[in-house]
Amino acid sequence: MQEDYYKILEVDRGASQADIEKAYRKLARKHHPDLNPDDKTAKEKFQKVQHAFEVLKDPEKREMYDRYGSSFESMGAGGTGPHPFTGGGPQGFEFDFSQFFGERFGAGGPAGSTSFEDFLGGGPRGATRARPRRMRGRDIRHELKIPFSSAVLGGEAQLSVRRADDRIETIQVKIPAGVDDGQTIRLRGQGEASPDANGESGDILITVRVSPHPCFRRSGNNLEIRVPVSIAEATLGGKVEIPSPTGVITLTVPPGTSSGAKLRIKGHGVQPAGRPAGDLLAEIQIALPQNLDAETQELVRRLDQQYTRPPRSDLRW
Repeated sequence: MQEDYYKILEVDRGASQADIEKAYRKLARKHHPDLNPDDKTAKEKFQKVQHAFEVLKDPEKREMYDRYGSSFESMGAGGTGPHPFTGGGPQGFEFDFSQFFGERFGAGGPAGSTSFEDFLGGGPRGATRARPRRMRGRDIRHELKIPFSSAVLGGEAQLSVRRADDRIETIQVKIPAGVDDGQTIRLRGQGEASPDANGESGDILITVRVSPHPCFRRSGNNLEIRVPVSIAEATLGGKVEIPSPTGVITLTVPPGTSSGAKLRIKGHGVQPAGRPAGDLLAEIQIALPQNLDAETQELVRRLDQQYTRPPRSDLRW
């Protein structure tokens, strides 16, 4: 029985290859049995779409079909063997997607292979036609411990990578300024090579672990530091020098500053690339002298009498 393959694909006889492929995608998605489990006719419709596309996508088969109709296949052009899409007829429906997408097609294929979702959705990166995809090389994952100063200011580190052939390769890693603990640095194309010729190599994914600093603590892009001051500096005020990522800076301590007060120095915190710098927060800690003599102890008692209100008057449950 003659079948109109153009009608099956819903295209005109003069349709271009691009139009035929577009129509095929649409109808294959529409009639695929996996997407129509309740439609008992879906498998038959899908087979017809596949077979029509197999003929019309091939210039020689299409020319023979245009001359002789679907009977040309019994004349030797299409062969008399099993149906190329079913592998043995409707009783054993096993459409081989590898005819169009390579032998790695399928949800069960290895990582990096073309998936059925790519086929239905138009392919990776919005492609308009199905193309074979080469296998991507395996990603390599590492953890890298870096100093606190490198995380804030950026820098370089070395990473030893064991390749698939047991070679140990030393790789120079650039640490971006402002990287935080737990973030990932990606070295594109430096992972394992693809098993396919000219295939894309994998990446190296480095999880950063930042060593603690003895004096500084990070909170977002702000840095915090505890600054010991003398009783006189806290009581009378003064200027003290403290370290910062950009060097030593001068901090002004206002008169009457209590222990625990935080003084903000704008722009001296963490500065990730292309983003505003955080601030440096200096927490004042009054350092008390030890082993006071009798005269000094008397001075402290006299100083204690200067409180105009009890220091713990604001404490409540």
